[in-house]
Amino acid sequence: MSRIGYSPVTIPSGVDVSTSGLEVSVKGPKGTLQHTVPEGIAIEIEDGRISVTRADDDREQRALHGLTRSLINNMVIGVSEGFRKDLEIIGVGYRAQAKGKDKLELALGFSHPVEVQAPDGVEFDVPEPTKIGVIGIDKQVVGQVAAEIRGYRKPEPYKGKGVRYVGERVIRKAGKAGK
Repeated sequence: MSRIGYSPVTIPSGVDVSTSGLEVSVKGPKGTLQHTVPEGIAIEIEDGRISVTRADDDREQRALHGLTRSLINNMVIGVSEGFRKDLEIIGVGYRAQAKGKDKLELALGFSHPVEVQAPDGVEFDVPEPTKIGVIGIDKQVVGQVAAEIRGYRKPEPYKGKGVRYVGERVIRKAGKAGK
């Protein structure tokens, strides 16, 4: 049984959390995020901490208890520090080029460049032509955008070419054995 839902979320300085009904709003130096809490889950704010409680021990309520606590914790971290996913491009001629903070042009071995437009609240950082940083305050959106960029050219198992997360381990296969 998970006990994540029972641990309170500490509110850092500079972050303001407010609730109205089932809506939780977290405002910080990087922006504002909102989340609708499911029925049966209650949010209490006291002494710089957020406590999440559930109405009963039903299976669905237990699952939503930990989920809601994790989502609120990610909102607090996002508006205070932000989230970042780093990608690396491996392959001859494969590169990325920033077209402003919210647009990216990828050369991934296709006959055409791949254009990527960032949704609201997400920015791209390209320190090198083979490194991409996806930055934002919403953890789910940052991860989704990074996964979509990786999906354009997943790392293949023979030469390892493609777009991968920094630190991702690609299992390599042996090629054909020549005579």
